[in-house]
Amino acid sequence: MSTADAPSAADLGIQPRDLDQLAVDTIRMLAVDMVNAANSGHPGMPMGTADMAYVLWTKFLRFDPGAADWRDRDRFVLSAGHGSALLYALLHLSGYDLPMDELRAFRQIGSRTPGHPERGVTEGVEVTTGPLGQGFANGVGVALAQRMLAERFGAPDYPVTTHRTFAIVSDGDLMEGVASEAASLAGHMALGNIVYLYDANSITIDGTTEVSFTEDVGARFCAYGWQVLECDGHDRDAITAAIEGALADTARPSLVVCRTIIGKGSPNKGGKSSSHGAPLGSEETALTKAAYGWPDEPTFVVPAEVYERFAACAEKGAVLRAAWEAEITRWADEQPAQHALWERHFAPGLPTAPELLARLLDGFEPVKAATRKHSGAVIQRLAALLPNLVGGSADLAGSNQTWIKDAPAVGRGDGETFAGRNINFGVREQTMGAIVNGLEAHGSFIPYCGTFLAFLDYMRAPVRLASLSGHGSVFVFTHDSIGVGEDGPTHQPIEQVWSARIIPGVTVHRPADGPETAAAWADAVARRDGPTVLVLTRQGLPVLERPDGFEPATLLRGGYVLAEAPAGDATGDATGKTGSAQGSADGPADVILVATGSEVGVAVEARALLAARGVRARVVSMPSLELFDRQDAAYRASVLPEGPARVAIEAGRTDGWYRIVGRDGLVLGIDGFGLSAPGSQVFEHFGLTGPQVAERVAAWLAAR
Repeated sequence: MSTADAPSAADLGIQPRDLDQLAVDTIRMLAVDMVNAANSGHPGMPMGTADMAYVLWTKFLRFDPGAADWRDRDRFVLSAGHGSALLYALLHLSGYDLPMDELRAFRQIGSRTPGHPERGVTEGVEVTTGPLGQGFANGVGVALAQRMLAERFGAPDYPVTTHRTFAIVSDGDLMEGVASEAASLAGHMALGNIVYLYDANSITIDGTTEVSFTEDVGARFCAYGWQVLECDGHDRDAITAAIEGALADTARPSLVVCRTIIGKGSPNKGGKSSSHGAPLGSEETALTKAAYGWPDEPTFVVPAEVYERFAACAEKGAVLRAAWEAEITRWADEQPAQHALWERHFAPGLPTAPELLARLLDGFEPVKAATRKHSGAVIQRLAALLPNLVGGSADLAGSNQTWIKDAPAVGRGDGETFAGRNINFGVREQTMGAIVNGLEAHGSFIPYCGTFLAFLDYMRAPVRLASLSGHGSVFVFTHDSIGVGEDGPTHQPIEQVWSARIIPGVTVHRPADGPETAAAWADAVARRDGPTVLVLTRQGLPVLERPDGFEPATLLRGGYVLAEAPAGDATGDATGKTGSAQGSADGPADVILVATGSEVGVAVEARALLAARGVRARVVSMPSLELFDRQDAAYRASVLPEGPARVAIEAGRTDGWYRIVGRDGLVLGIDGFGLSAPGSQVFEHFGLTGPQVAERVAAWLAAR
């Protein structure tokens, strides 16, 4: 049955009520039916927030389901993603591509109504929300993108980017530290384009918030620099007035504290944790529907009047979009250069990774340096090529080398402007990652952020969600190993490289020199359908020489032969100098040394020392296992042929490397924590210098 054929409320046997109440109750009952049909989900939150959501979507939110990607649409984030049935009901009623059959298939395989909202799965879902607090921080990133875009374009004569960011957040969201970090930064930046509705129902899964959450939330947000308003979350006039008050203050983000009853209308579960994370069940559903004057059967009913109400909102949105498009056309005619730059932000027409790499390597001078310094140099070149490249770090810009030179910081303070390109995130790693995801979700910027690799654990949720969402976020992690040295084991990330590699969809690069670092960035920027993790050294690394005729695009294949095995009785340079990568003649290898990052130079040094012992070693640099895995089988076999013994060398956990070297292979790494001492001494302590690696490999080969 199409929406046009929907029966009236009277035909459905629904007791009379005004249209607004009818629409709100429809939202509630759709949520109840979805959760019951799946026998899984969270009915209480949608039932309690239906009033505020209805007011927001029908009176304030600017959207057009006929053009779901309209650039100036208001953004809505359901940070309390467990209440996804609420969002799916709203999207269906509003006319998005989410038919009733999808609501019936809530939480089922292949449906567009997964348990928590997922960007790219359901039209109208702006960000993937699951872990509480992430959506809150994503919304701050989205709002920041709008503010930065508005400073660059249109004002004051062309209002081409005026959208706001709205969200519904829960008690659980506000308990999470990531939300506190994001709220602090949003208040500092005075992001007055944020309005968050707080579903203050005082219930969590374990009971009332009295057991764990008794602070004055409003006072906390006031301290952050937010405007705080309060209202009865079931009084639609009061909700309307509160949102109007929030929108009137453009100098501060606003939190509207809406006092609600979870599971509102359920006779036995309303106001209780029993309605939080489980279906009402058939008996309680019958009682609830009876209390609402709603038919118990059929389920999933929507009166025609409700469809008409939401259709009118969609039509209003279409009118607003048409007016915006006319404004864009006028702007393009009168300021074509500005409009062209705008289009580059949203549709940058990026070069391919090989083309971009060629530009980055043009005029490149080999130099011994840390890969973090190589990365910093690459960022400067990229910034000149890509006007929408923006980024920052968690109070480590100098250490991470992430600052775009000759560009101001983003903000409202002295020397700052929202037209800037450098974001001072402060010591807020988790929210930094989530805000970068929000910036990327907005669709106008290519964002990156940086911190030490030891702090990846603080950022794991946003890195994982970036992959799940298909965000092209770039996460820069420096100080990548025991080479950190004196800071000791707390800052020596032994396990973190593999912990990033095991996240599905994340591409990890651990480059060994300048060209590999340029290739890592080229791949990260050109590939916009998933996140990239760059793992960079603190300590300087040697210049690597590649074979004559080496094609730079090979660096984008994830792994390649850096130095072939010397032929016959070759006597390589046993001095330990990282010099010529290839002798005058090559031969079959006795062993293949596979290494990444700072250990590639170690492998090259060990190769020369092994040659002096009559051991022929091929060196394979493998900066990205993920890219290597994407190559065809013939290429992979040419790099890692069957026959020679295999050794992997990386200053971190050894476990994952056995899929490369095989069960009978050798992995030289570290399976404990590091220690505090100068970096060179730490490498020697763990047996990871060139001479030590040569000795260990030779002894292993002799014992085979």
